[in-house]
Amino acid sequence: MSNFRHTVCIFFLLLLLNSTQTLSHTKGIRPRKSTGKRLPQNTTHTQFSEQQFMKWVKFVGSLRHSLFSTAANKLFPSYTLTVSKNPGHEDFTTIQSAIDSLPFINLVRVVIKVKAGVYTEKVNIPPFKSFITIEGAGADKTIVQWGDTAQTIGARGQPIGTFSSATFAVNSPYFIAKNITFKNTTPLPPPGAVGKQAVAFRISADTAAFLGCKFLGAQDTLYDHLGRHYYKDCYIEGSVDFIFGNALSLYEGCHVHAIAQNYGALTAQGRKSLLQDTGFSFVNCKVTGSGALYLGRAWGTFSTVVFAYTYMDNIITPKGWYNWGDPNREMTVFYGQYKCTGPGASYAGRVSWSRELTDEEAKPFISLSFIDGSEWIKL
Repeated sequence: MSNFRHTVCIFFLLLLLNSTQTLSHTKGIRPRKSTGKRLPQNTTHTQFSEQQFMKWVKFVGSLRHSLFSTAANKLFPSYTLTVSKNPGHEDFTTIQSAIDSLPFINLVRVVIKVKAGVYTEKVNIPPFKSFITIEGAGADKTIVQWGDTAQTIGARGQPIGTFSSATFAVNSPYFIAKNITFKNTTPLPPPGAVGKQAVAFRISADTAAFLGCKFLGAQDTLYDHLGRHYYKDCYIEGSVDFIFGNALSLYEGCHVHAIAQNYGALTAQGRKSLLQDTGFSFVNCKVTGSGALYLGRAWGTFSTVVFAYTYMDNIITPKGWYNWGDPNREMTVFYGQYKCTGPGASYAGRVSWSRELTDEEAKPFISLSFIDGSEWIKL
């Protein structure tokens, strides 16, 4: 019993430390006070600003966003559960019932294999049920769907809001999803509609990986809320702000598809402070679809998004980025492109406050080190 209590105490401590990091991995770092030094001789203010910017880029590239040198991600399953639409053939008939069967605090890798079928249910993984893998029979064969929006009335008689509209919500670390579709069935809303945010998937925890998954919705499809996340060979579909949140995430080899009727926005990254190190990086991706699409809107004052080696169809609006109606954000956001291709990738018409990155500027954003992947991604 004493060993069990000791384990539980350590686990709670790790979660506490981990949740603190998720909010701001660089918490505690403060800029040095000005020394009052003058500009170096023969250096203009613009040149000095560029030099300071490059120092910041190198600083971000050198950060270790995790407190621990090696993450204890349990990769091999201690046991496997199966879910099937056919009663009596497998362990469970719903995904939520399989999750509910796990102990309140889960410390071992559990693989939940979901057989082919359409599962119409709202799923939530609570904070202490870590190390869960959801594995479908193929993204086109295994689909989890629901139809809540931000204005859906909840149990208390009030609208549930965007956060709670998610078809599938994950609040625990070390989550993995493979070969499965997460869908919000809400129809595409007309431009300017209020309360139609409809999340297909929300991830609100650190160290999550997604392989061969599909995320289907319209407005606010994928709520990339908090933590470090890795998306590999995924398909993400939506209209307005359909990848949004304040996570630190790498999207590699993903297909992003817009279904906007008139205009839309791919990202709405929510970084709020210079002291946070969150942001989205898209590497070797593809952007296609309909409508006039912004690459991103500055939801956060320090919103950070980079596209590298990415094909862009001609749906991208020439300006590329939108300041969320606040010109002050143009001085603090970080929006960049690096060696992108396609008819929508031309930098010629981009807003002056975005960047065409150099090799040195792009380096921190285009590998797994961006999310400390070597520490916790062993797939």
